[in-house]
Amino acid sequence: MRLFLLTSLTMCAFAANSILNRLAIDSGASDPAGFAVVRVLSGALVLAALVAMRGGTIPVFSRRRIAGAGSLLLYMIGFSVAYLTLDAGLGALILFGVVQVTMFAIGALTGSVPMMRQLLGAAVALGGLVFVLWPAGPVQVDPLGASMMTAAGIGWAIYSISGRSEPDALSGTAANFIVALPFTALAVFLMGSDWHMTTLGYVLAALSGGVTSGLGYALWYRVVPQLSPAVAAIVQLSVPVIAIAAGIILLSEVANLRLLLGASFVLGGIALAVTRRRGD
Repeated sequence: MRLFLLTSLTMCAFAANSILNRLAIDSGASDPAGFAVVRVLSGALVLAALVAMRGGTIPVFSRRRIAGAGSLLLYMIGFSVAYLTLDAGLGALILFGVVQVTMFAIGALTGSVPMMRQLLGAAVALGGLVFVLWPAGPVQVDPLGASMMTAAGIGWAIYSISGRSEPDALSGTAANFIVALPFTALAVFLMGSDWHMTTLGYVLAALSGGVTSGLGYALWYRVVPQLSPAVAAIVQLSVPVIAIAAGIILLSEVANLRLLLGASFVLGGIALAVTRRRGD
């Protein structure tokens, strides 16, 4: 039950990231690149402060940073650039589809082969997500946006897997954010992005970085070692559904039958995949 609650809290934090990102960028309070930089900076500051308060150290120069900070950077930059040209729903489908495939493949290669029930549950949940998020009307996929979102999905999958061997979730996450920060800023500079941030944009990016990203990712690093790669991948399919539900509650978005049916398939698929049966 404790693992279930911590995992649910982590998924809610991930969904809150989506809401904060949409509030900032859709309202024009922030551009995607600026949001990414402030997000990483805020996460680094909050996590470093928490590590310092408990008298810990931050392993910035550990070899683990190659996978941890490198994959975090790939995810942050890929995610920010992709949404400049991709429909939000289609972007989420590419991201979570790539995360599923990558984490399943890494799990299989490292000896954690998914069970048939997990594969079936993932297929049902992903199918429900497609039903909910597939854009209405003609679908136009920008090749660069799709490529960047694919890179973001691979980055997040590697980031999640690398957390399974992180000895200290908080210190490891702090180190990842600190190492990723200058490279994120450099990437934004090289892309020639126009910096556009209002006061509201800074506040939303700081909340996303310091709370729902920094603390959320640290909690994920604490939870993910207790989950198989397959289960860790599948439970993340709940994030778009939670984000949509939050949008209905907080942003007055409208619920419809398509959403309710798709969400039911997503949650049912996750339940099928993660519920242990006798003999498992």
